[in-house]
Amino acid sequence: MKVLLIEDDKRIATVTKRGLELEGFSVDVVLDGTDGLHQAQEGTYDALIVDLMLPGMNGFKICSALREAGDWTPILVLTAKDGDFDQTEALDTGADDYLTKPFSFPVLVSRMRALLRRGGGNAAPTPVSAGDLRMDSRARRVWRGETELELTSRQFDVFEFFMRRAGEVLSKDEILAGVWEYDFDGDPNIVEVYVGRVRRAIDAPFGRHAIETVRGAGYRLDPDGG
Repeated sequence: MKVLLIEDDKRIATVTKRGLELEGFSVDVVLDGTDGLHQAQEGTYDALIVDLMLPGMNGFKICSALREAGDWTPILVLTAKDGDFDQTEALDTGADDYLTKPFSFPVLVSRMRALLRRGGGNAAPTPVSAGDLRMDSRARRVWRGETELELTSRQFDVFEFFMRRAGEVLSKDEILAGVWEYDFDGDPNIVEVYVGRVRRAIDAPFGRHAIETVRGAGYRLDPDGG
C-alpha cells in the first residue's frame, strides 16, 4: 500500500511516515505543494495524505487539480484547519476524508484503511445503487429517484455502509466498527439513533422502507431500495 504524504512540517512528516511504515504502508514524503502535485501525477499511489497550508500550492488546489485531471486516487486531508468551511471546501474540491491536527494515530491508520477499502485509481467512481436509491461516494451525494437527499457527514457514512453491503444483515457491532472505524467508548445505541435519522431522510418522505430491522440480529438494506 503506497502512500504519498504532502506535508511541509518536517517533524510531523517524519513521525507520520515512520508510524505508517510500522503499520505496513510504503510512504513517500514531499514538503511542497507544487512538488507534491507533480509527484502525485507522475507516481503511482494507493492513497494521498495532503496538508492544506502548503508552500507553492495549497491542499485545496492539489485536490481540485487531480480531480479535474481525472485522477480519483483517495485523498485524506490532514490539517490544523478545523473550521466547517475548510472541511466543506476540501470535500467539495475532491478530498475523500478530513482529519484535524493534533490527531490520534490509530484513527489516522483506520481512516487510511477505510479509504483503501473503498478503492480508487485513475477512473471516475462508479455510483452505487439499490433500486432507485443511488449514491456517489466521491461527491458524497445521494438520490431517491430524481430527488437529491440531504444527509449529514455521519449519516452519509452510515448510509454508505449499508449501500455497500445491501441485502446483508448488519449487527450494531458491525456498523460501529465499519462506520466509526476505531474503538468506540460511547453508547452503542448511537447506531439506532443514526439508523433512525437515515430512515427519516431516505424513506419517510417517500413512504418507503429500505432499511429493515431484523429482530435480534440488526438491520438490512433492501437491495431493491425498499
